Amino acid sequence: MRQNLARFTQAAFCTLGIVSVAHSAPDTAKGQQLHDRQCVECHKGAVGSDPSKIYTRPNHIVKSRSALSQRVTFCATQINAGWFPEDEENVATYLNDKYYKFK
Repeated sequence: MRQNLARFTQAAFCTLGIVSVAHSAPDTAKGQQLHDRQCVECHKGAVGSDPSKIYTRPNHIVKSRSALSQRVTFCATQINAGWFPEDEENVATYLNDKYYKFK
């Protein structure tokens, strides 16, 4: 019994270690690259020649940082971007830093 508990505890700590390493700080440069490569063309179709207007228009949809992350996930799914969750977070962080400035 003790041996099983020790193995379980070791496995849990190893898993936690892997998870904590996987959650590094968002990479805004990568977020910008992904955004520019996969988002800009769609946004041009929605708002015209300046795709940044989708973020700066008075009636923009996103009103909070969590809503921004949800919107990025929604859009990535709609265009079948094939992004990992960390890619979505990189894009959301880039957009927040550049346009929204949510805390």
